[in-house]
Amino acid sequence: MGKYIITFPGQGSQSIGMMDSLAHIPIVKKTFIEASEVLNKDFWAMTLSENEEINQTINTQPLMLIAGIAIWRYLQENDLASPSFIAGHSLGEFTALVAANSLTFTSALKVVTKRAELMQNAVPENEGGMAAILGLEDEKVVSICEQEQGGGILEAVNFNSPGQVVIAGSKVILEKSLESFKHAGAKRALLLPVSVPSHCKLMEPASILFNNYLNQVDFNMPDFPIIQNFEAINYNNVDKIKLGLVKQLFNPVKWTQTINLLSTKGINLFIEAGPGKVLTGLNKRINKEALHFSISNEEVINEIFLQLRN
Repeated sequence: MGKYIITFPGQGSQSIGMMDSLAHIPIVKKTFIEASEVLNKDFWAMTLSENEEINQTINTQPLMLIAGIAIWRYLQENDLASPSFIAGHSLGEFTALVAANSLTFTSALKVVTKRAELMQNAVPENEGGMAAILGLEDEKVVSICEQEQGGGILEAVNFNSPGQVVIAGSKVILEKSLESFKHAGAKRALLLPVSVPSHCKLMEPASILFNNYLNQVDFNMPDFPIIQNFEAINYNNVDKIKLGLVKQLFNPVKWTQTINLLSTKGINLFIEAGPGKVLTGLNKRINKEALHFSISNEEVINEIFLQLRN
């Protein structure tokens, strides 16, 4: 069988009915039940609800972890759980650590819930925000952030693909800056429906508390090499893995750099293990020559096997 890479999405991939196409698969439902017993919250019902709780970071973070591990376990049942590398986007990095047996599922559920609480409490409600800037070079986005931030915080925080960068910071400054990005030639500059300004310096106080919390959590060396967000490299010891998770809170997600690195390893098949196709879309823009799949139904599994055998 050929080589492949598995990537796990983070916040932003959640949606109402996001697990509908895989709801009939026993391991998927079983994983949601297991998580609900650990955290005493019905996450499966949350995927079907029309209210806004699915987008509250305190719910979104464990929800995306659960969904990613449910699909990972489905891949395990179908002999697609021996990737050459794995990576996760932001919150997805915790899913990757569970998949690689570096962190137990139960521990990870508690860790990401604590992470969400700390992030939510780090900035008063409506004082922070995030926005997507489309159609500008990375360097231009960084430059405009530096010009616009004044005495507050405005930073480029997710380098998602060429021409797609997410910014975060003080909400008033961020909202005013959108016109500057448009004037500079951005195709779109739009606010994102998130409750915390992730990956910017506003999260640094939360990172200190998160570091203290992680020091009490047991990690193992991963079974597969994980390319982590902070430096877009694979760490070779547990202490560096933990530190990378802490640094990730207030530093950019280097996703373009991550996929470019993975693309140099002689692997041309990428599998997204999570609801939706957000990472698949990003990965296609970064590596146009590779094959890209998202696990949306059973037919995709058969198609992946066909490609790996060729």
